[in-house]
Amino acid sequence: MPLVGLLIKLTSPGPILFLQWRTGINAKPFLCFKFRLMVHNPLNEPFKRTAFKDLRVTAIGHWLRKTNIDEFPQFINVLKGDMSVVGPRPHAIQHEAEYFNSLPNYYKRFKSLPGITGLAQVSGARGISDDIGNMEKQLNYDLIYIKNNSLRYDTKICWWTIKSIVLGDANAW
Repeated sequence: MPLVGLLIKLTSPGPILFLQWRTGINAKPFLCFKFRLMVHNPLNEPFKRTAFKDLRVTAIGHWLRKTNIDEFPQFINVLKGDMSVVGPRPHAIQHEAEYFNSLPNYYKRFKSLPGITGLAQVSGARGISDDIGNMEKQLNYDLIYIKNNSLRYDTKICWWTIKSIVLGDANAW
């Protein structure tokens, strides 16, 4: 992690970590830690969703995202009790109202701690949730995970996550 932090610092100005409010268990907000992938926005411009081939993503950011290394600081969130290793991926608070109002069962995903990885990610429903159809697909996987949650299932998902990282993930931008 220190080496990644140094690479981020040497290749673009701004902080090493990106902090964003996300929604956790029981819809409780928490501050999520990630390595910064994009150019720093010191003016705090309005929230803008990440887009495919987003020009704000730095060269090192593309690599961090492709290898999932950008997620490593979320282990701090796990230690704090805000996240689990496996569970539904937490979304930015700015997204939640849109999904909550559009998808009838969306509230059910808040019955589980959010995770660094999850069933949706290893099942091909990872990445940018720019349309309601993609978010519905992610939600369906989240609900399957919550219904079948067990240590054995978590172990399988962790294995599938490692396998997708090693083999490369076409859904990572």
